[in-house]
Amino acid sequence: MIPSAYPSREEIARLSARMLLEIGAVDFNSENPFTLASGLPSPSYVDCRKLISFPRIRSTLMDFLTITVMRNAGFEAFDNIAGGETAGIPFGALVAERMALPMTYVRKKPKGYGRNARIEGVMKEGERVLLVEDMTTDGGSKLSFVDAIRETGATCGHTALIFYYDIFPETIKKLGDHGVELHYLCTWWDVLAEARAQESFTSETLDEVEKFLNDPRAWQDAHKSA
Repeated sequence: MIPSAYPSREEIARLSARMLLEIGAVDFNSENPFTLASGLPSPSYVDCRKLISFPRIRSTLMDFLTITVMRNAGFEAFDNIAGGETAGIPFGALVAERMALPMTYVRKKPKGYGRNARIEGVMKEGERVLLVEDMTTDGGSKLSFVDAIRETGATCGHTALIFYYDIFPETIKKLGDHGVELHYLCTWWDVLAEARAQESFTSETLDEVEKFLNDPRAWQDAHKSA
């Protein structure tokens, strides 16, 4: 069911950050940094996949994501909802259910046999597709999914996700140059503000995280041997 009322964008961001903190989907550790998929260090880590195991939070966030997309893009803007393999698949299904639209998913690469498809489900030429994912750092992986969708003859000008890093300035431009608008619920800045309000971590840890958020490349260069 499509939500008929919703809080402000700012309240959605605060509540989304609070929920991520509440279930331990966010962790900060400046003394022993995490290693990201890129191989670079980070004092912060988020795992949105945990959300699927918490029904009340999962449902609320999917309501938030649905209304955010409709408010920003339009109430009749899409014909198909596509989840990105693998983390975006459950969230894509939940958003599709709320919007009463067909659901598909996009593979990271062709499966290598049969139709050798990247799109699973039915996606038709001319359909307006919303790509749903869990999160993005620099937006790079989203472009591959968007290209796979467009190869079917469908269009894809929007991607929606729960968490956006918002610390790499090139992200929005990279997506925009590809004709894609980004919609999201919260960022590291929202999580940091809520963590301070709740005193979820020590002030020293949060201060170090803020240094990273203000200049991630410099922080990573200084901590590569950590």
